[in-house]
Amino acid sequence: MHHKFHFPHGFHDHDDDRRATGGRGPFGRPLWGERGERPDRHGPGHRGGPFGRGRFFDNGVLRLVVLALIAEQPRHGYEIIKEIEERTGGAYAPSAGVIYPTLTLLEETGQIEVMSAEGNKKLYAATDAGRATVEENRAAIDAVLARFAEAGSDRRPERDPRLIRAVENLRLALRLKTQSAALTPAQIDALAELLDDTARKIEQI
Repeated sequence: MHHKFHFPHGFHDHDDDRRATGGRGPFGRPLWGERGERPDRHGPGHRGGPFGRGRFFDNGVLRLVVLALIAEQPRHGYEIIKEIEERTGGAYAPSAGVIYPTLTLLEETGQIEVMSAEGNKKLYAATDAGRATVEENRAAIDAVLARFAEAGSDRRPERDPRLIRAVENLRLALRLKTQSAALTPAQIDALAELLDDTARKIEQI
């Protein structure tokens, strides 16, 4: 049986939904955090907004997002972390301590399966049940992903492709130069001076 999330405003259930379901989501865990607290009710000192010290979204929604990303294409755990970070423009990146238990739970409930494994690296794919859960919750997923995109656009100004290319070229050149062989003291001095001079010139533009 598949159950449906209901997140009409932001990512929270209504009180009547919580009473009807015991506050638990489709994977048998609280929708409003592990202790049942609502994420929009915080004590003194809480930093407001989705990117403050408070939880970006609670665990039930995170499980749904992770499942949706895996349903898009098979992914490793670290790829999911990176994908969420990129979609939010760096505003939020779940920790490995959050993602991997989530993957374990999704696997145990038959929503995902291990497609391949190399040592501890597992590639996860959605099962038929998982894809059905995603489709049943499509509206909620789209709302979360839209919030991601909004957060990313707020934090990530448009960058000219020429600047992106130039920065990547500089990073590559530095990596190749510093990793190819041991640099002499004279080379290190010259490289540091060049970088410092370049930084000063950029600041003056």
